[in-house]
Amino acid sequence: MKHHLSKGLAVLALVFGCAAAQAEPVTYTATLSGAAEATPNDSPGTGSVTLVFDLTSHYLSIATTFSGLVAGTTAAHIHCCTLVPGVDTAGVASMTPTFTGFPSGVTSGNYNAVFDTSQASFWNATFLTNNGGTTAGAEAALLAGLNGGSAYFNLHTSTYPAGEIRGFLAPIPEPAQAMMLLAGLPLLWLRRRRD
Repeated sequence: MKHHLSKGLAVLALVFGCAAAQAEPVTYTATLSGAAEATPNDSPGTGSVTLVFDLTSHYLSIATTFSGLVAGTTAAHIHCCTLVPGVDTAGVASMTPTFTGFPSGVTSGNYNAVFDTSQASFWNATFLTNNGGTTAGAEAALLAGLNGGSAYFNLHTSTYPAGEIRGFLAPIPEPAQAMMLLAGLPLLWLRRRRD
């Protein structure tokens, strides 16, 4: 009976830990370069982007900085979802033609914004339609793409209209997630010791 109890406690600790972690905002980052484009280019441009996506509160924040582009910016997007994580291309998931207020015609700069993902205006109409026609469906699809390594951020310029620099977004493990997983390890160790 004690064996089953400790096993059950370990499973509950992991389940509740993972559920709690999913309710928290998740941070994703990417380094942007021409080499990371679907057709790699020799752009000297570089950049970085950090997204924070909170599905519970329906917000997505974007912070990006970039420099060294060979031509002025024309658009910035989140694309999702590639068939194979980390490679190929995907359609635009976020608003078109570009994010509201994104600097146009510059070769360096930064951008910070917060968007309400429960609003249809945040989404590309095609992405919204392809994911059930609801913002909830679009949010779920983007979250799956972000967690699966098949969503990327890119900057388009007049010289590279398909994208001058891009990077695939990857989650940053939250300290709370690591702590929840570590909390369940002693219970698993006790279980193994008793077996």
